[in-house]
Amino acid sequence: MKNLKKDLQAVTKEFDALTKKTKKLTDELKKKAADQLNKAREAVRPEVAARKTANTLKLLTKTMDKMIKAAEKFEKDQAAKKRKPKAKATRKVAAKKKAVAKKPTAKKTAAPTATDQVLKIIKRSKKGVDAPTLMKKTGFEDKKIRNILFRAAKQGKIKRTGRGVYIAS
Repeated sequence: MKNLKKDLQAVTKEFDALTKKTKKLTDELKKKAADQLNKAREAVRPEVAARKTANTLKLLTKTMDKMIKAAEKFEKDQAAKKRKPKAKATRKVAAKKKAVAKKPTAKKTAAPTATDQVLKIIKRSKKGVDAPTLMKKTGFEDKKIRNILFRAAKQGKIKRTGRGVYIAS
């Protein structure tokens, strides 16, 4: 019985020692966790981020101002290069210019667009035209024809008379 009592006392002492160590470690961990939390909060403070952003914006503004000044200087230089001193025209030169009649210049007509070509074919047809026929006549791909038909129908330039058959409206 004495041995059992001694063993229990020894176990109790060890248990108390372990409890103290556990408490000590818990306190240390709490302190470390609190320190890390405070550091994280300081790193994420909106004031710090706002200051950094404001400084960056100021730097960008200064850079933009420099670029604008450089562009204005470049434009002035280009304008100065284009200006040439004009010689005074004499009466003879002015008289010759009036006497010479200018020939009318021929206007260049723009090539018809793909939409114009398709609409022209549709307008010529009384019964209507389908997409495969338009592909054969124009040489355009199926997707291009279908896009043109969709756009023209949406704009009200053509109408569907049946499935896949279109006429001019």
